[in-house]
Amino acid sequence: MPHDQYALSVTGEKGGNITLSISGSASLDTISLMLPEIKTLLEEKHPSKLTTDLGSVEYLDSAGALLLIQLENEAKRKSVPFAYLNMSDKVKGIMTLLDRDALSTSPIIPEKRTTGFFERIGEASIGFYDDIIEVIAFGGELTLEIIYSLFHLRSVRWTDVIVYMKKVGVDGLPIVGLITFLLGLILAFMSSLQLKQFGANIYVPSLLSLAMVRELGPIMAAILVAGRSGSAFAAEIGTMKVNEEVDALITMGFNPIRFLAIPKIFAAIMVVPLLTLFADLFAIIGGLVIGVFFLDLTVYTYVQQSIKAITIFNIVTSMIKSVVLAILIAGIGCQRGFMVRGGAQDVGNATTSAVVAALFLIIAVDSIFAVLLSYIE
Repeated sequence: MPHDQYALSVTGEKGGNITLSISGSASLDTISLMLPEIKTLLEEKHPSKLTTDLGSVEYLDSAGALLLIQLENEAKRKSVPFAYLNMSDKVKGIMTLLDRDALSTSPIIPEKRTTGFFERIGEASIGFYDDIIEVIAFGGELTLEIIYSLFHLRSVRWTDVIVYMKKVGVDGLPIVGLITFLLGLILAFMSSLQLKQFGANIYVPSLLSLAMVRELGPIMAAILVAGRSGSAFAAEIGTMKVNEEVDALITMGFNPIRFLAIPKIFAAIMVVPLLTLFADLFAIIGGLVIGVFFLDLTVYTYVQQSIKAITIFNIVTSMIKSVVLAILIAGIGCQRGFMVRGGAQDVGNATTSAVVAALFLIIAVDSIFAVLLSYIE
């Protein structure tokens, strides 16, 4: 029988002598399923004496032995006489390897405890507060390292900066171009459905170009960079944490933030504004397709209307916004990577957390910019 198959049977009358027969495998793969069944059977029978028949057990590992000890301890706790039947020498050998006194103080498999609604809210609030403290602390360290690197440019690993510029910018350009082209096409088409009712097709280029340059261009570029590169930064540093490579850097006297995070930050600062410009351009081209083929606008008219709607102030503020978002995306990706403490599962959680946190910060910061620029302009 495979090590993930088992069978349980109970003989005896309720309230009397009960014999529990275990057959097949009592192993790590089966104890989590066996324990609830055993507890249910015992609660229904209420035995005055419990005998466990192990004659049909084909495989037993240390986890299965722990299950038997927990069953024995549970019977003793309820003052029910307990005995083993048909225990082989191999099973006895495994049982003698375990320290019963040390295991009797706590259950082998703790019972699942359900948490209430308010308890979950409290735990989430505490976790959110701790997360904010960690982000602020890392942000302070990162700011100091950025300032130091600006005054000590030779300390920056420019070779790595170029590599990350290619990963973030050049490799990300196709998806940014495709998504923003389709976005511009959709926005132009949907806005034309309303504007052409009033004979205002001429304003579609202005609406699209202004919306992309001021708001949607920086947001779309930042979201795509967060999904591609922010998650990659978290996974890369997280894997290095798991493999103890970060600890090795510290042992050799390197500052891990300066060594690992600064090249990623500088690369993002340099290429995200360029990606934003390309996003604006591809979106306008997407709108141009709608304008020419569906709105009877000429290419010259469309371009002229787009240029009229865009001002230098819009472009400059869009670039400033892109730089800020680039720092946030790369910074939160690195911070989540440095938070990894466990194994591969923790790396996956950090990667997911990096994307979610980056998206939240992108929307929050863009909202702040929108309010501030409405007063400045």
